Amino acid sequence: MLKGFRVEKKTKVSKKNGFVHGVGDYVVYPTHGVGKVLGIEKRQIVGQELQLFVISFDRDRMTLQVPVDKADTSGLRKLSTRKIMDNALTTLKGRARVKRTMWSRRAQEYEAKINSGDPISIAEVVRDLHRSAGQPDQSFSERQIYESARDRLASELAAVEKLDMDTATEKLEGLLEAA
Repeated sequence: MLKGFRVEKKTKVSKKNGFVHGVGDYVVYPTHGVGKVLGIEKRQIVGQELQLFVISFDRDRMTLQVPVDKADTSGLRKLSTRKIMDNALTTLKGRARVKRTMWSRRAQEYEAKINSGDPISIAEVVRDLHRSAGQPDQSFSERQIYESARDRLASELAAVEKLDMDTATEKLEGLLEAA
């Protein structure tokens, strides 16, 4: 835990969405993926007392503090429902839709989809960039974006279905190969 700060072990209701973030809950932050709420702490910043969610992202070995009042506008959300995750997995089974635009423009669009935090958009990136055994190899940047999207989707799938990361990744890869 962070030294010098008092962390409260309670839950907080998000005003906009009405869902509860409690200690131990898994949440999704759009640009970092799935994290675990460690607690809520109060801090004095510029003479004003703020409540902050303390969120740990194990994969990145990072701790993030998000003001409770700004949680909704920052994009912090609860884990996807099983139905949304099923829709994302169905998206993986579809045909790849690769636009005939320059790679730099497509790469920007893919990064924006990944950073949106939306599992269906992330699944579209994984589907579009997946290469099976008989297809030509990916460039280095294509492979990086593909792996980033796959790992982000696998981490949310793992949290929703209570799987380990390797099993979730294998499930995604299996769906892609079967398509």
